[in-house]
This record gives sequence, C-alpha cells and structure tokens, in this order.
Amino acid sequence: MKQELRQLLEDCIENGSESDLESLASLLRGVQQKIDMNSDTYIGHLLHMDRKMDKNTCEITIPINPIIHNNLDIVHGGITATVLDTAMGSLANYVLPEGLGAVTNQLNIHYIAPGIGDTLSCKADIIHHGTKTIVVSGTAYRNDGKKIAYATGTFFIINK
Repeated sequence: MKQELRQLLEDCIENGSESDLESLASLLRGVQQKIDMNSDTYIGHLLHMDRKMDKNTCEITIPINPIIHNNLDIVHGGITATVLDTAMGSLANYVLPEGLGAVTNQLNIHYIAPGIGDTLSCKADIIHHGTKTIVVSGTAYRNDGKKIAYATGTFFIINK
C-alpha cells in the first residue's frame, strides 16, 4: 500500500496543476490533523472545520477552496448541507446528557445565494428540545456576511 501511495503522490506532484497541488496539500493536512488528534472521523479535518460551541449555539467555519467547488466554481451544495448538518447535529448532541446521542432524521435546506469568498460559516440554534426529537435551525453565511442557505433539521434522540 505504501509503495502504491508513494507512486500516486509522485504522479500527482509531477503532473498536477498548482490548484491540484494546493488541493492535495489541504487534503493531506486534514488527514495529518486527524492522525495527530487520534480522531475517529475524517470529514471535520478534511474540511478544516473550526467549531465554536456553547449551550445555545454552534458555529462552524471552513475555508473555501477548489476542493469544495462545483463546476461553476462556487461551493457545492452538498458541502453546504454537510456543514449545516454538522453544526446542527453537533449542537443537538452537545445539549444531551451522557449516554444519549442525536442522529439526523430530516434535513431541509433552502439555498439563497452562491457560496463564494474565503470562508463559509454555519450557525445553529435549538428550536425545540423534546424527549424523542430535537429541532434545530441553521444558517450558512459567506465571509462578506451574505446569507447563502437556511436549514432546519430534526434529530432523533437515541441511546448510545
């Protein structure tokens, strides 16, 4: 595996454009961060998520780069959905007592404007906290302050 990976990296370095190499470096930094932090998951590290949380809100910011662009050179809607779902789900899990977890049951997103600029930030707030579900809202902004998406999510409360 290591030899195959070395060859793949050498081929990418030799033949990749500057944008390809910047993207490869970003992905490798994310994998290295996952390894260094002994984390269980990749997605937060690969997207370089910066998370701020308190009992009422969760805000996640990611850098915008070519890795997350669609063919129109704007943030892919699925990336926006992923960051919104992560912010909302993180908050839902944060407010639960030990032994319980929250998983996405339903996610509704309204895309408003293109994701462009340097960063994408998603902020989540609890709308309802019941015994079986938590309902959360989320808003995605680009770094110029323009709202690019609004979402709501329902999360099942489960035993871990």
